Amino acid sequence: MTRIAIDMDEVIADFNSKLLPHINTRFNTHITLADLNGLTIQQLRPDIKEQIEAMIGEVDFFADLAVIPDSQRVIEKLTQKHEVLITTAAMEFPLSFDAKFRWLAAHFPFISPMNIVFCGNKSILNADYLIDDNARHFAHFRGEGILFSAPHNQNVTGFRRVNSWQEIDALFASDELLS
Repeated sequence: MTRIAIDMDEVIADFNSKLLPHINTRFNTHITLADLNGLTIQQLRPDIKEQIEAMIGEVDFFADLAVIPDSQRVIEKLTQKHEVLITTAAMEFPLSFDAKFRWLAAHFPFISPMNIVFCGNKSILNADYLIDDNARHFAHFRGEGILFSAPHNQNVTGFRRVNSWQEIDALFASDELLS
């Protein structure tokens, strides 16, 4: 059975739709998604990097993120033919564990808690595919990395890229990956 590991933030959880309004309100800025083209918010605004990371690290920051469109439907469909793991590099923000776990239970109840992986370095994952918005996680990953488009990774090349969950659905339905 094919094993598919799927990142959480900016892949199934819409991190930026909460982050940008919070940053704009808290720091009286007017940052848009377009401003993040090729950059993380910390790279765009290194002058407030520590405050941004403290805000992201707050206990409930991840509790109410919006769901990326079609991710629930496609992931549930993938679980019917494949083993699916949800993986998140939660070690960067350790206070996020509880909020992320509750969020996954509320929005992806068909994913067993035994298939949720909180980690730091994703090279420990034993999967055939890793769908992630951060190409750094592919460096030592033994399977194939599939880059999920996000504003910060628009200039990243060298990996199979998908722009939506519809594309992931079509990719796995075509058996192109599995042959």
